[in-house]
Amino acid sequence: MRFVNPANLFIYILFAITIGDDLRMEKKTEKKLTPLQIDVTQNCGTEPAFNNKYWDNKKPGIYVDIVSGEPLFCSIHKYDSGSGWPSFYKTINRTTIKESDDFELGYKRVELKAIKSNSHLGHVFDDGPEITGKRYCINSASLEFIPKEEMESRGYKDYLILFKNSK
Repeated sequence: MRFVNPANLFIYILFAITIGDDLRMEKKTEKKLTPLQIDVTQNCGTEPAFNNKYWDNKKPGIYVDIVSGEPLFCSIHKYDSGSGWPSFYKTINRTTIKESDDFELGYKRVELKAIKSNSHLGHVFDDGPEITGKRYCINSASLEFIPKEEMESRGYKDYLILFKNSK
């Protein structure tokens, strides 16, 4: 009988979980996403300004990653930047988004990707409102909006606290 070293067992389990998550993500991506959503999230595409789903959405709720469902932004942090894309001055949780330098247009921008799905979201700029100075400029195609009244039934009850002091 062959025994597995406990240290290696941990690595095997971690690998299996990671592969499983990747496969589930791929299946969800293939099944659910539109061609525009695939282009934006998987190929770093950009949707047209002022011609996208959430640029002027003013309803209370949260915005989640269209691929993984991971909560990313809250409507109370959304503002009209005049850019034609949904803009936020902060994220719900800084650990859900990773930043990387992007020189695709010949100058430095900071690209944003969701940690869990590695989906392209948009870019962050240092010209936002005074409260943070940040403008998270996000493609609607990378997001799904969960209205406040549906958050509990859709599994986002813990995020209702974000609206505790809002009207």
